[in-house]
Amino acid sequence: MRYTDNECGIVSYQALRGIANKLSSYLNMRNNEVNRAKKSVVWAYVWWFFGGIFGLHLFYLERDAHAFLTWSTFGGYGLGWLADITKIPRYVRDCNDDPKFLGELGERMRRNRKPPFSTSRFISAIMVGYLWGQLVMLAIPEDEVYGINWNPYFHWLIPLGVALGVWIVGNIGRERGKPWISIAVSYITYSSRWYFFDDSTWLSIMVFCSGLAFDTFSKEWRRTPRKKRSFCTRMSVLFFCAAIYCALWSSYFYFNGKITDSNGDEIPIHEALHHFFTSPWWTDLKQSLHDIYVYAQHHGWYEIWKQIIDLSDPQGEQNAYKVLGVGPTSSQSEITLKWRALSREFHPDKVKDPEKQRAAQERFMEIQQAYEILSNIKSKRRRKNKKSVEDT
Repeated sequence: MRYTDNECGIVSYQALRGIANKLSSYLNMRNNEVNRAKKSVVWAYVWWFFGGIFGLHLFYLERDAHAFLTWSTFGGYGLGWLADITKIPRYVRDCNDDPKFLGELGERMRRNRKPPFSTSRFISAIMVGYLWGQLVMLAIPEDEVYGINWNPYFHWLIPLGVALGVWIVGNIGRERGKPWISIAVSYITYSSRWYFFDDSTWLSIMVFCSGLAFDTFSKEWRRTPRKKRSFCTRMSVLFFCAAIYCALWSSYFYFNGKITDSNGDEIPIHEALHHFFTSPWWTDLKQSLHDIYVYAQHHGWYEIWKQIIDLSDPQGEQNAYKVLGVGPTSSQSEITLKWRALSREFHPDKVKDPEKQRAAQERFMEIQQAYEILSNIKSKRRRKNKKSVEDT
């Protein structure tokens, strides 16, 4: 079958028209995707207003490192959150690769071989570096854990925390830099702790020198765009960083934190938690909550904290009474007699069965610990009462 010239022309025209329509549809689809992907200034301000102190507006604008720092410092101690009021439009243009913004950025790059000094960025690097270094130092247990003094080992992680804090601030936005020089300077200036015994002094020296080294030798322009990552990947990275950050704070509160009971004695939190699970508050939670409510109605909610502390038995006093079978009114001599009788009864040497010997050993240690707790408490109260009598 043969076509005439007119028929061939019609077929060619229709084919070209079909291709043009498909191309137009594809371009429209791509434009719609781009438009949907563009960030909105209005939405950025909405996220800033309702969750800016946790960095939600920065996460929306794909400034993940910036968002993490804002979250971990409660909005940059509030100042960073307020400062973002005027910066959000620029952040949106940056995220959307606005042609005018990119043109201005290119002009700055041509004028300056490296990013010029920024006072706000340098101060932020100093503050974050100091916070992270001090957090690592606080998280190190002061006392031995499992018979090991971890302080000499973990103390060497403080310079690393400082350098990483400086580095993460230096890599926000259109600037970047490698951390190696900052890490090296941190460890070099870490030696100042043997000359300045005040922690804040040598830590400040280390942070300042690390920040200055990064700003002088490592800082450069970010000339290539960041690689786009999926939402799940971004959330996974942020969750991992947040877990490490929370673990450091948890270590500080658990190992080094202290609470004060109604007698004015300081008890380490890890000991208070251990005793909490044997306290009346835990063993009879419903009744304890009712007692707290009744107490608050009569004495006011201001005194509720003391009631909670007493019921949680932070020193293990109530559990110690239960173990020895004595009461709060028992004298020291009565407690000692009961302790000696129980120690003889449950001494591990009297048990010949290997399977029962371990249980006897645990019971014996529980008795010794209960006696030690009650003896220390009685001794402290006698000294306090004696001092009160002498003062009067």
